[in-house]
This record gives sequence, structure tokens and C-alpha cells, in this order.
Amino acid sequence: MAFYHEHPEVLITHSEVLDSRPGRVLLDSSPFFPGGGGQLPDRGVLRWASGEEEVTGFEPSEDGIWHLLAKYDAEVTGLVEASVDPAFRTLMRELHTATHILNAAVFQDFNGALVTGAQMSADGTARMDFDLPDADNDRLRAAGPALNDIVHQDLPVITAYVPVDEARQEYGLIRNRSVAPPPTADDLIRIVEIAGLDRQACGGTHLASTGSSPEIRVLRIANKGRHNRRVYIGLAGRMR
Repeated sequence: MAFYHEHPEVLITHSEVLDSRPGRVLLDSSPFFPGGGGQLPDRGVLRWASGEEEVTGFEPSEDGIWHLLAKYDAEVTGLVEASVDPAFRTLMRELHTATHILNAAVFQDFNGALVTGAQMSADGTARMDFDLPDADNDRLRAAGPALNDIVHQDLPVITAYVPVDEARQEYGLIRNRSVAPPPTADDLIRIVEIAGLDRQACGGTHLASTGSSPEIRVLRIANKGRHNRRVYIGLAGRMR
């Protein structure tokens, strides 16, 4: 299981280099979330005895995830300190939790509508697309109070793992119409649950409870094709 799932609060690790090439390095462990499910990858730096370099991206391979560095000629050796930008990780955790709150409300109020796309942004906003061909856009715009009621209830956000076959059979557990989080090596799917409210498959990072989230603002609704409704949300005090 990924380090950022097992130890979500640990943002600095000391790791051994498994392989190093100009501008990239493969570590034996890493606190970085590499991106996925609409969540942006973590930001941060690698530090080693003879240098320091910003991490600009990640590239999966059969051997693990390569950390891409800002300078192409940076070659990393020895013990490495991998350090995640805490402010950016927090923002992504807030946004991802907010999208689950929105998803839960839409799923319950619009007859199990599925997600067709999602994207979180560094400016404190996010968007979610739903398969809602006959939805009333004004009804979606009015969802703000219900979303913030969930925030104010301070519901725990917990995780578990279930077998892939079980996840596929449980109604509403795999919420996206086209994709699901990749299973673990032992064929399990990670489930994120807002206690008493919602359960769905997800591989991202989240807050420990809804009460840690800023209030959620419904910014606008857009029609995207015959079926999709795109809901834009933002976090109070985080938008810029």
C-alpha cells in the first residue's frame, strides 16, 4: 500500500536511492502523492548531501514511481530527504474531501447520478461532472447549505480496503462511470467513507473529518453536452 495512504500525516522521509538518472530519481519509499483521480500531484523538494532540487512531477514504471526534478542535469546519490509541501498537500486534501461531500449530496439527491469527471485546481477551486441529463441547474446551485451542513457536522473520514469483486457488487461504491482506483497488489480497492453519509472507492488524500474543511461555495453550473452537468465549487478563504 502506498506510503501516503498508510502515513498521511508524514510529509518528510529519508529514503535510499534505487536508481538515479539525470533529472530523475527512483526512491525505495516516498511520501509524495503522484496525482490521480482529479487530484494534483504533491509539490516539494528532494535534498541530499550535495544538493537540493524541486520535484516537478512523477512518472510511474514497473519498478516504482520516478521523481522528476526541475534541473535535467541533477543527479541524486546517497540518502535522500523527500519533503512534501505541507500547504499544498492540505489544500488538495481539503478539495478532495469537498468533492466527496458534493458527490455524496448529488448521488443521494439525484437518484445515484454517476461522476463523469473531476479536477482539483491550485487556486482553491474544483469541478465535478455528473451524468445528469434532466437536472435542474437551479437545484444544483442551491446545494451550498446542504454541503456546509455536512462540513459543520464534523463527520469522521475513514478508509478501508475491500476485495475488487466485492467493490464492484456494492451499489454506489464505484462512483465514476468510466474509471476506478487501481487495486493494490493483493487485489483490494481503497474505500473512503464519510461516516454515516457516504462510501466510495478513491485513491486520493483526504481530511480526517469534514469539520476540518473550509466552507464550500457552489460557484456555477455549466452544461457540458447532452448529459453532463459541471459543478464548480470553491473553498472559502482558499480561492484566489
